[in-house]
Amino acid sequence: MSKKWQCTVCNYIYDPAEGDPVGGIEPGTSFNDLPDDWACPECGVGKELFEEI
Repeated sequence: MSKKWQCTVCNYIYDPAEGDPVGGIEPGTSFNDLPDDWACPECGVGKELFEEI
């Protein structure tokens, strides 16, 4: 089971099982495989402001 990651700004949770359909990220994409320029779909901050939960 993949780990989920939470935005420390808005609390959005990235679930690798769901991906980010709005951002064009396919289900099954791990957080570490997200593009470096991927941003939180809720508030727009970068990956560096996410924590593993």
